[in-house]
Amino acid sequence: MSGPLNWSREGRIWPHRETSEFITIGGATWHVQSMGDRARPKVLLLHGTGASVHSWRFIMPRLATDFHVTAMDLPRHAFTQGHPPDATSLPAMAKEIARLMSHLELEPDLIIGHSAGAALALQNALDHSYRGPIIGLNSALRPFPGPAAQIFPAVAKLLFVNPFVPRVFSKIATFNGEAERFLYRSTGSRIEPAGMACYEALLANSRHTKGALAMMANWDLPTLKTRMHELTNPILLVHSDKDAAIPLDWAKEAHGNLPTSELRVLKGLGHLAHEDAPERAVAEIIRFAEAHGVAVTA
Repeated sequence: MSGPLNWSREGRIWPHRETSEFITIGGATWHVQSMGDRARPKVLLLHGTGASVHSWRFIMPRLATDFHVTAMDLPRHAFTQGHPPDATSLPAMAKEIARLMSHLELEPDLIIGHSAGAALALQNALDHSYRGPIIGLNSALRPFPGPAAQIFPAVAKLLFVNPFVPRVFSKIATFNGEAERFLYRSTGSRIEPAGMACYEALLANSRHTKGALAMMANWDLPTLKTRMHELTNPILLVHSDKDAAIPLDWAKEAHGNLPTSELRVLKGLGHLAHEDAPERAVAEIIRFAEAHGVAVTA
């Protein structure tokens, strides 16, 4: 499938569809979901590379009892469309998110990012004056070691400019059970059928996979690493010990580079722990939010 995801077709299975709205800013249209009382503390959720708002399907309603929660599909991901490829670099994507927040007149009290979403949260703090707490769930913050730091983005760029690669990958993903096997191999997490159906729809769409490749090709974690010492935000890193995508040792290294961070380990879970065991992720979120004054007064 070379066309964009269709909300009236693929979108019919999307969790919390009733909370969705589509917001046009410039030439781009964002898919945004919001839950909870706007008078309560504001929480912004940022998903990782290749995912969408559906990855927060369990987290959002649990947090919405105490917070106003907002999530969006990142540029060139899922149902967010119209951003140019160069909007997928780390600083550019953080800028686009800040622009969306300004349009929504929404100032987050807490930002939670999963995987690459955690890097976006840190970039937001560095470039757009966010001073509140940040939670990174299985954060993708460590650059590949040595020459791989240059090789992997270069490979992603080559794949991105080849129009056949996203189509071939998406075609393979439609084979019976292949999307589920790919997700387990790459993350170490098992996803329930409803969530897996969303991932299958995403992986089968070449526009979405091309957006994920563009993000990978433009991601500059080495520069982010050199600026981590500038951050003064309270930061919580929650990482799984069975993460097949990002080893726990990489999270420990990132923790050492972030002077205001703490690290909590989830035993027996993979990269998608917030989907596989959401109650454990929510417990860490609530504990940290209360510890830093982001809580509803009874």
